[in-house]
Amino acid sequence: MNTQVRMLDVAPVIPVRDLKAALDRYRALGFSVRQADEDHRYGFADWGPVSLHLTQWDEHDPARTGAAIYLYVSDADAVHAQWTNADVPGRLGEPTGTPYGLREFAYVDPDGTLHRVGSPGV
Repeated sequence: MNTQVRMLDVAPVIPVRDLKAALDRYRALGFSVRQADEDHRYGFADWGPVSLHLTQWDEHDPARTGAAIYLYVSDADAVHAQWTNADVPGRLGEPTGTPYGLREFAYVDPDGTLHRVGSPGV
C-alpha cells in the first residue's frame, strides 16, 4: 500500500427511480440540489462538505437494490426536527441514544435508501 496517497473525500452514489422527485425530496430535507449538466439522469444533493450523488436507474427496485448511508451531524435532534417539518414521504424514526455513545435516528426514503443520522451523544 502506498502510504503517500491519502483519501480525501467520498461521495456515495444512490440509486433512485425518479431523479426529479429525489432532488425535490432532498431539497425539502435541507440539501442544496442540482441536476448534472451533462446527464439528465444524474444529480447532486449537498449539505456543507457532504455530497450525495443520485442516479436514476430504471432497474432500481427498492426491495432488492436499496442503499444505506450514515450521516454524521453535529446535532441529530435538530436534523430530526428539520426532517420532521419537511414532511417528506418515507419512514422517519425517532432519535435514540446508543450504547456506543451516539444519538441516532433513521430515515428510509421511498427509493429504499436507509439514511442513518448520528451525532455525539448527550
